Amino acid sequence: MTPPSTPVVPNSYATLAAGADFRHELAIKRSRFITVLRRVGDEAAARGLITELRREFSDARHHCSAFVLGADRAVQRSNDDGEPSGTAGQPMLDALLKRETGTAAAPAADLSDVCAVVVRYFGGILLGAGGLVRAYSESVSSALELAPLVRRDRMQRFTVSAPHAAAGRLENELRSAGYVMTGNSYDADGTKVGLAMADDAAVIAAAQERLASLTSGEGALVAAGRDWVDTPLPRGSR
Repeated sequence: MTPPSTPVVPNSYATLAAGADFRHELAIKRSRFITVLRRVGDEAAARGLITELRREFSDARHHCSAFVLGADRAVQRSNDDGEPSGTAGQPMLDALLKRETGTAAAPAADLSDVCAVVVRYFGGILLGAGGLVRAYSESVSSALELAPLVRRDRMQRFTVSAPHAAAGRLENELRSAGYVMTGNSYDADGTKVGLAMADDAAVIAAAQERLASLTSGEGALVAAGRDWVDTPLPRGSR
C-alpha cells in the first residue's frame, strides 16, 4: 500500500502588508458596507478582529467575515452573520481566494493570512440575494485593489563580512543583482551585510560565485537561517 504523500507547503504567497488595518467603504442603495482587512497569523487573531469590530460598530446590523490562513491556504472560514445563507461570508471568502497577485502573463491567486470583515448598516432598501452577493463580493474586492499587499517568500538569509569602507559598494552591487537586502550590523572589525535569496542550492551557488568576483575571492556567505521575507507588490497588481 502506497503511503499518502505529504502536502507540499508553498514557498511563496501574497498577503496584506504588516501594519495597521486597511479600511474601505462603499454605499450601495443607501446601505453602508465598511470593509476592514487585517493581516492575521492564526484563527484566534482573525476572530479577535471580528470581536473588536462588533464592539466598535455595535449599532450595525451585520458584521460578516471571511478569512484564509497558511501558505497552503488550508484554513478557510466565513460567516454570514444574519444575512441570508451564502450571500455574504462565502462571496467574501471567494473574493479573497480569487484575488490575483501575479502578472498578466503568470497570474497567481495565492492570497492568504488575511481576515476581511464587512460591517453593514442597512439603508432601508432590500438588495435581494443576488444583490447581497454582489455587494459583499465587491466590498472585499475593491478593498483589496487599494490595500497594500506584499509577496511573502521563504528565503535563506546570509551575512557577508566586509570592511566598513567597502560595505556600501558591496551592498549596492548585491541589490543591483536582485538580492533582497535585510539590513547590516556593525562592529569594530567591519560590517556584516545582510541579504536573502531563494532557498535553492543553485541560486545560493550562483550568489557565492558573484560574491567571489565582487570581493576578489575574499567574501563568503554565512548562513543566518531561513525566514519569510516580504516584498511590496504594486497597488492593484494582478
